[in-house]
Amino acid sequence: MKIIPLNDRVLVRSAEAEEKTASGLYIPQTSQEKTQIAEVIAIGDSEDIKVKAGQKILHDKYAGTAVKADGVDYLILAAADILAVIE
Repeated sequence: MKIIPLNDRVLVRSAEAEEKTASGLYIPQTSQEKTQIAEVIAIGDSEDIKVKAGQKILHDKYAGTAVKADGVDYLILAAADILAVIE
């Protein structure tokens, strides 16, 4: 199944959460915080969108709508919920 966002929406796939702290301690799955870093998969047709497919972005923590397609978890965000591009 292919998901194509409309208007000013962006389809992203969240990065995996860190399983280990900098000091080497393992974090249980239930205690891991939701990551705010994601990879842009597809963008809508609005000219106001400043990101491109393949870029890594930082988004608002509680933004977007979670969707699942072909066993992969995605997030559909409004372009305004993207805070920064990560290089």
